[in-house]
Amino acid sequence: MKTLLPFFLLLAFTHAAAQNTDKRLTAILTPMLASHHGQAGIYVHNLKTGSTVAINADSTFPTASMIKTAIQVGIFNKLSKGELQYHQNLVYRDSLLYEGEDILGSFKDSQQIALDKVVMLMLTMSDNTASLWLQSLAGGGVQINQWLQDNGFEHLRVNSRTKGREAERKQYGWGQTSPREMARLMEMVYKGEVISKTASERMYRNLTRNYWDAEGVLRVPPNIRTASKTGAVDESRSEVIMVNAPHGDYVYCMITKNNQDQRWHYDNEAWQLLRRVGDVIWQYYEPASKWKPNPDMGQQF
Repeated sequence: MKTLLPFFLLLAFTHAAAQNTDKRLTAILTPMLASHHGQAGIYVHNLKTGSTVAINADSTFPTASMIKTAIQVGIFNKLSKGELQYHQNLVYRDSLLYEGEDILGSFKDSQQIALDKVVMLMLTMSDNTASLWLQSLAGGGVQINQWLQDNGFEHLRVNSRTKGREAERKQYGWGQTSPREMARLMEMVYKGEVISKTASERMYRNLTRNYWDAEGVLRVPPNIRTASKTGAVDESRSEVIMVNAPHGDYVYCMITKNNQDQRWHYDNEAWQLLRRVGDVIWQYYEPASKWKPNPDMGQQF
């Protein structure tokens, strides 16, 4: 009988999950994702009702810049141990430069900047130079991944500059995750379950200041608080977003991969899909809302 217990527990868990599935919202979203020229997955959780949508939610996708949510956790793990101080000054070196349009990369060698401002650049501007510097300060991908493993994450991992994950980096890039796990991390931060309540609150407030807001965030009224992180590389576009909606908070993560349309243009197919999905989810949970997205936002401004 002992050997059968895990099987029965799995059946019970599967049954409970099925009971919480929002079949109507799943039916709306499934053909939208299926029509994408590539692969798409989404996980949605309504925190008030407990209902979920899971479409390819446990498949592995590239994170692109969404991995920076995990890097932030790695920094706050170090802060909690007293190994770093949030407002301590750091010294920038030219050797840290990651070629691109980063703000931090425009610094001169030996300039000082506070750690909290580097975190801001990573999350708000998605500054890659700042992000790789913070990954190193957090103990590298190995230590960040250890925290993720210790806290029950099976898919969410840092790959880039992480010993032993060269094959995964070649396949997925900087990081990898399932839609369910990326949404779960955002939810844990919001609920005060990462490191400590105080650390979680600071991390969540940081995530509410995303400069890159042209997809799902702009499908939510401007007076509604959102926390988000986007990711974009040629073959993958993605977003994780928590919406503090009037009739109940909800979180979702949608990721695409192997995209045929790899244009860096507003009308990129995957970006259009992210916007349509954001529209559908907001309207589904807030059916009485008369607000409509401004078509000029994200494209003209």
